[in-house]
Amino acid sequence: MSEDRVRIGVPYRTLEEEKGGEAKSRKIEFYYHALRRAGAEPVPISLETPPAKLAEICAGLDGFVLPGSPSDVNPSRYGEPRHPKTAAPDAARESTDFALLDHAFATGKPVLAICYGNQLLNVFCGGSLVQDIPSEPGNHLPHTAEQGNYPEHPVELSADSRLVPLGRSTAARVNSSHHQSIRRAGSGLRVTAHAPDGIIEAVEWTGGPGLPMGAGWIVGVQWHPERMEGDAFASALFRELAGAAQHALQRK
Repeated sequence: MSEDRVRIGVPYRTLEEEKGGEAKSRKIEFYYHALRRAGAEPVPISLETPPAKLAEICAGLDGFVLPGSPSDVNPSRYGEPRHPKTAAPDAARESTDFALLDHAFATGKPVLAICYGNQLLNVFCGGSLVQDIPSEPGNHLPHTAEQGNYPEHPVELSADSRLVPLGRSTAARVNSSHHQSIRRAGSGLRVTAHAPDGIIEAVEWTGGPGLPMGAGWIVGVQWHPERMEGDAFASALFRELAGAAQHALQRK
């Protein structure tokens, strides 16, 4: 490993995948590859790490990616009963991600939260989720992958989003693999992208009451940039994370 590479922590997607070995945890490799292409070093984080050890690991990291997951965030965390279509929660993943976010917000280290990670970030900040998009009123785009094929759709970015310079436009085209999404943005999170059907596609941290103010570059996206190899916008997003981590490291 090159010593000048920032170290980005990546928790396993689920405890079951972590325990299942290489065959079950293969999807996490997409995140590792994307980070390496961006000049960062991915550091796997076990979901069984004791709190004291996890705090020690976090201290040696420069940023975090919160990956997608086949699980859904426990709706009790945002005060709602569980919808029939809501997948079983993964308590180990939730507690690990919450600890990582506590550390990131307290230290100013950057976070890129992807799909499930984006939803969990929103719940961490006090927001709520749409538990099943197809069950919601109105017409919706296909957002769920079928047999490994990710549907694609456009998103419209807010003109002042930090994502706009990455794609050089307020219009972007992304992939999709989710049945839940953000309903009410959490405290300090600004919605910065929507799909044509109104689904929230990105949020960015701006600061807010009741949460630490040291936090810096924290971005959540509903799509999967790690699976968009060769896409300039997706590649720029991971490079921006690596750059933010380098900046946070230099501030120490």
